[in-house]
Amino acid sequence: MSTPITDLKILVQSMRPQLQKGQYVFVTLENVDHISRKDTLAEFKEKEGITLVLEKSKADEYGLEYDFVAAWISLQVHSALEAVGLTAAFSNALTQHNISCNVIAAYHHDHIFVDIKDAAKAIEVLEDLSKQS
Repeated sequence: MSTPITDLKILVQSMRPQLQKGQYVFVTLENVDHISRKDTLAEFKEKEGITLVLEKSKADEYGLEYDFVAAWISLQVHSALEAVGLTAAFSNALTQHNISCNVIAAYHHDHIFVDIKDAAKAIEVLEDLSKQS
């Protein structure tokens, strides 16, 4: 297992953004008992409901409603959960190109969800940011 990185400069230089296959959606439900965990990518409980992130095709199979279809980009650097500034660095770079991002920081990597139409441009922006650091 690799050692998590906290140094911002090293994190940005080592991001190696990778576009995952597929299209992903965020849905919110009061009850997720009928959704198999093997079909979900992420789950977060809020007082208003349970947010799930899953492949669009799975959401369609379950008949779930969604508003936003996203591409999933994983940063291949092992960022420490206590690292400061990585999210700000890449979200600022994406903002400069009018690209919205939704971020999930998992234990090993950061995961960025951007509008499906912005996927290629987002990868380009993130790779440029990494090279410039």
